[in-house]
Amino acid sequence: MAADEIVEDLSTPGTVHLVDLEGTMHAQHAKGGAHDIVLIPAPSQDPDDPLNWSPRRKALSTASVCVYTLMVGIASAAIYSVLEPISDATGLTLNDLNSGTGYMFLAFGWGCLFWQPLALQYGKRPVYLFSILATLAIQVWAPYTKSNGQWIANKVLQGFVGAPIESLCEISVADVYFQHERGTYIAVYALLLAGSNFLAPVFAGFIADGMGWQWVLYWCAIFCAIGFVFLFFFMEETNYSRHHIAGVAPAPPSPTDSSPATPVSDEKSALPREGATSPELEASDAPQMHYKMKTYMDKIKLFQAADLRKPNHLGGMVARPLIFLTFPVIFYAGFSYGSNLVWFNVLNATASLILGGAPYNFAASMVGLSYLSPLVGVAIASFYTGVIGDKIVLKIARRNKGILESEHRLWLFAPSLLLIPFGLILWGVGAAHHINWFGCVFAMGVIALTNTVGIQLSVSYCIDSYRDLSGEAMVTVILVRNTMSFAIGYGITPWVDNMGLQNAFILAAFAGLAQCLSFLVMVKYGKTLRKQSAARYRKYVEQMASSGMIH
Repeated sequence: MAADEIVEDLSTPGTVHLVDLEGTMHAQHAKGGAHDIVLIPAPSQDPDDPLNWSPRRKALSTASVCVYTLMVGIASAAIYSVLEPISDATGLTLNDLNSGTGYMFLAFGWGCLFWQPLALQYGKRPVYLFSILATLAIQVWAPYTKSNGQWIANKVLQGFVGAPIESLCEISVADVYFQHERGTYIAVYALLLAGSNFLAPVFAGFIADGMGWQWVLYWCAIFCAIGFVFLFFFMEETNYSRHHIAGVAPAPPSPTDSSPATPVSDEKSALPREGATSPELEASDAPQMHYKMKTYMDKIKLFQAADLRKPNHLGGMVARPLIFLTFPVIFYAGFSYGSNLVWFNVLNATASLILGGAPYNFAASMVGLSYLSPLVGVAIASFYTGVIGDKIVLKIARRNKGILESEHRLWLFAPSLLLIPFGLILWGVGAAHHINWFGCVFAMGVIALTNTVGIQLSVSYCIDSYRDLSGEAMVTVILVRNTMSFAIGYGITPWVDNMGLQNAFILAAFAGLAQCLSFLVMVKYGKTLRKQSAARYRKYVEQMASSGMIH
């Protein structure tokens, strides 16, 4: 491929020169055995740039995001194994309770339109702290809801204040890690997100049997309090303003060419931003700048001075996620995420009904214990999409002359083509025919595995395609995803009641297969769609970069 063709190809959002096969790129490279991997995005010289943090500092940041995800995630899912006791005690029907959960998911999505701009404008740390503290208060209130209106109000508020769990955590991961590392750490986030939802019902069932269902919610509040203390003392702000326009970084001129360099996307070409250094660059090439390291007290300030000095761009950040609905790749990522999450909602909405009823007649504690199977599925999926997935996409990039397309990661959906219909049929049709309880519990693990694969791959596809606008693009993804979750949460009980378990889940299996097959469409046409969106993407990148809002 000619040099000018490579430049044109790399100007497409989501197409990156990830592997320097010939060792000739003027760029920063990873250390150790992976020295041919280009660091994307290229870090600055500032030691407080999150991309430059020490392994310990990065690990602490990741641990903080995981603690937040675990505590807020547990609070959102703890009631799934105790729906029957709550219904008996409050007089609310299962349809009322599941509808409230649907409203919660809707608020989880649309709440991102409020919290994500605030976090990018004024700091992620204060948003995380307020979110977990408000979730604590709502858990204390929840046992006192007696009417359907109060229940829905409680769930809507819980979804609204907990919305950062949906889109902000992925951006915090992308703030700290390079592209070749993101899969692993987004998989860790997906493990905690999905794992918290399956872990919560395990202990909730035992708490309900031993202390009453109200204490399920009180313990969620206690966990949130523990999480708040941890975040207050250990979570560091990951916002880092970059005024350089990441979408227009000049390529270095060759020694024999005095003509101006062609502008090429920084993320795509992997050229270091102005002021970046690396062992591969000559010392004379890098300007020497002096930075003052933050103290511990600087790190845990509620607001960082740099965030408070930025011009206010909240209006644009609220509007752009809605505009991004017109980007096919972003919309697909939301559709893919939502389609996979739908089966998670279906599982949770029917677990207490199936396992708690005849012929299984599980107590609430046993329904909760059955969620150990999904935990195993989540762990397997996280290892597959993270550790194995990163190795697979690097291998594909090496075969592709070092060029990585964001669609390459979508090939990891292939096992789901079999596992999604298999899990749904085993769960629903198996329960309708009263198969052994182990078959139902095994199906729970398979459904959880495919759900986690869908979470990680959909999020990674969006971020890899539009990295510089991923903070806002992820809001769009969550809007699509959670609107779909609301619809299924609102309709799952009547659907199963009217069609019966067997017919409902046969239909679900074919719908799941059709949805999963859509990844092949994006593998074929995704790059063309990204190329067509390049001009609009660069326009929004320049708007954000000119105000220092690229993180």
